[in-house]
Amino acid sequence: MSSVDGKQVEQVTPYSDSTSAKTEQVRQMFDSIAPAYDFMNRAMTMGIDIWWRRLAVKRLKRIRPTSILDVATGTGDFAIQLHNTLHPQHITGVDLSQGMLDEAVRKVKQKGLDGAITFEQGDCMALRMKDETFDAVTVAFGVRNFEHLQQGYREMARVLKPGGMLCVLELSTPTHPLIRWFYDLYTLHIIPWLGSLKSGDKSAYRYLPQSIAAVPQGDDMLQLMRNAGLHEATFKRLTLGVCTIYVGVRS
Repeated sequence: MSSVDGKQVEQVTPYSDSTSAKTEQVRQMFDSIAPAYDFMNRAMTMGIDIWWRRLAVKRLKRIRPTSILDVATGTGDFAIQLHNTLHPQHITGVDLSQGMLDEAVRKVKQKGLDGAITFEQGDCMALRMKDETFDAVTVAFGVRNFEHLQQGYREMARVLKPGGMLCVLELSTPTHPLIRWFYDLYTLHIIPWLGSLKSGDKSAYRYLPQSIAAVPQGDDMLQLMRNAGLHEATFKRLTLGVCTIYVGVRS
């Protein structure tokens, strides 16, 4: 099946025995793993995810955004990095999971940034924001969790101002056969085991490699961005292809 329309990843859900829609399952999964999420991120990537975020933030420097929407903001790491590097007037973080947002609010308050970064629970399929509100929209490790990927891109493009930039940071699968063998061993076996020990939710960390394998990658992801009305769409693979930055500009 071609993944260019996003249908393949939309059919991958955290709990295969559940009859709930993907959005509800994703919300439930992240509420479950929220206390362990930051630890697992550092452990799974050996801290390289911090560097990936820094590289993604650099892509936004040329447009000097004053207002940013961080979709699937999770525990707020990307929003905090955006603030510390770009110093916009305000950042709004949106996430399905209240459990993840509780962690984000705690971190932002600890850093004294609660006036500069605010969070709200919401669904990217139907953002409450008006058209052409933000200079930049970002999403880190979140688009593969969208129930309707193309609709999510259209919503993110809708709230961008003309000339505004969408920056997507997403996990991807390496193409080199030897690297792919080690990658599969790590993601299919070691990560679920670690995840079950730390969070108690093994299904969540089985879902991770399944959703990465199914999400559109490279030119296929760029086509979804173009379909949503974005141009100058480009991508850059990082760390032997296990992560990719995608950017596009609102027409």
